[in-house]
Amino acid sequence: MSDPFDLTGDTALVVGAAAGGLGARAALALGRRGARVLVADLPSRADDLDRTVDSLVSAGVSTEALTCDVADESSVADAVGHAGRLDVLVNAAGVMLRKPVAETTVEEFERVLRVNLTGAWLLGRAAGARMTAQGSGRIVNFATVYAERVGPVPESAYYSSKAGVANLTRSMASEFGTAGVRVNCLALGVFYPTNMTAPLADAPETLAWFSDRTLLKRLGDPETDLDGPLLLLASSAGSYVTGQVIYADGGWSAW
Repeated sequence: MSDPFDLTGDTALVVGAAAGGLGARAALALGRRGARVLVADLPSRADDLDRTVDSLVSAGVSTEALTCDVADESSVADAVGHAGRLDVLVNAAGVMLRKPVAETTVEEFERVLRVNLTGAWLLGRAAGARMTAQGSGRIVNFATVYAERVGPVPESAYYSSKAGVANLTRSMASEFGTAGVRVNCLALGVFYPTNMTAPLADAPETLAWFSDRTLLKRLGDPETDLDGPLLLLASSAGSYVTGQVIYADGGWSAW
């Protein structure tokens, strides 16, 4: 019996894959299942992206590093075009802005939306066109539990962008489905530690607040809790799953 999680022969593009983030872990999960994995991030994160490549090579994964700024249309087109055939796109790129509404400028708000929401749209549009022509493909957008919740820190731009990613996922799934392209969203809880959450080591009360919001009373572990839901959506194991927002959040969204 064949393994439905096997990705041998597939090419995956993971954007937002610099070391220390969940994108790097996603790249490793896909590579361990046999995919050729292209990893991409901003030019300013080249050193961290090289660390991702080193870890993938050490694990025996066929890989290559690319530059991609998701807020730039031509950069996205270049990254998707470089992949040739593209079977899996994982969009893990994102930025945060911890500021109250009253202190956030229009430029700051629009910058967060440009990266998190417009970037997902640009990547999905480019990859969707390629996959539609192929007649198959899987797109996985990363959002968070903040697609429908707010946290203890004021982050209106971030919360708004992730809610948009969830509905963008449904919209793209409705347009690409008849071409054999599945589009889903992973709405993640608080995973610790990552680049975004590592600073919370100095705020144990905040970490405890996040943990207490989950039904499992713990934070997500980047080493163990991401691979399963990601591989379901990125492989043939999830062949009848599309247009969904899958919450990997320890049950936070169930409250």
